[in-house]
Amino acid sequence: MTSVWENLTVDAQDPSRLAHWWAEALGYQVISDKPDEVEIRRAPDELPGIVFVPVTTPKEGKNRLHIDLRPADQEAEVERLVDMGARHVDVGQGDVGWTVLSDPEGNEFCVLRGRG
Repeated sequence: MTSVWENLTVDAQDPSRLAHWWAEALGYQVISDKPDEVEIRRAPDELPGIVFVPVTTPKEGKNRLHIDLRPADQEAEVERLVDMGARHVDVGQGDVGWTVLSDPEGNEFCVLRGRG
């Protein structure tokens, strides 16, 4: 027997704000928005979701887990995400084919080149 991937959980100082940011970034829907958790999914009946839960302390250090995005146009997507409030981040990646950004609460993620 195996497990089904239900959710990725993200600690957030402002779960609703961060969930709505990620929903816009990914084209997801906010499925539930409660004080103790906010969940987004591609569609209400489609897993996995991303759940944002409240914490009182800010993020410290580099993520040990992050999301990679692969848009058709890397440069345009990086520009769009930065316009939404993402920031460029140097995590020691050097000269690579992806761009490292952080969301409004400092969680790093990568924007990869398009396939092909």
